[in-house]
Amino acid sequence: MQLESNPQKSRSGLQRIWHAGGYSLQGLRAAWGEKAFRTEAVCAICLLPLAPWLARSWSEGILLVGSVVLVLIVELLNSAIEAAIDRIGPEWHALSKRAKDMGSAAVLLALLLCAGTWLSALYLRFL
Repeated sequence: MQLESNPQKSRSGLQRIWHAGGYSLQGLRAAWGEKAFRTEAVCAICLLPLAPWLARSWSEGILLVGSVVLVLIVELLNSAIEAAIDRIGPEWHALSKRAKDMGSAAVLLALLLCAGTWLSALYLRFL
């Protein structure tokens, strides 16, 4: 059995960038099917417009926006890990559990960093 060649490998220049962008949009559409990503994306849509208002400097604004975007990035990576593990097979395996637990822990740390950043900015702005 011969595996199909990936057409993306033969592309170059703007054509490769165009198609890569399309694959990225497909990834975002797939992520939207994940409840955790949807929840975090809706929170991001609410928080991001507040960042310029809450921030007292451009660097503080970058930290606020960056912490929210980081949560989305880590959630995407966690979902990718889970999908890859699930593709291997549905049976329980200690290494599969470990990989999924580590992905979940990464999301938790990103959420804690985001919450700490926003709470610090709120504290500095109002107290």
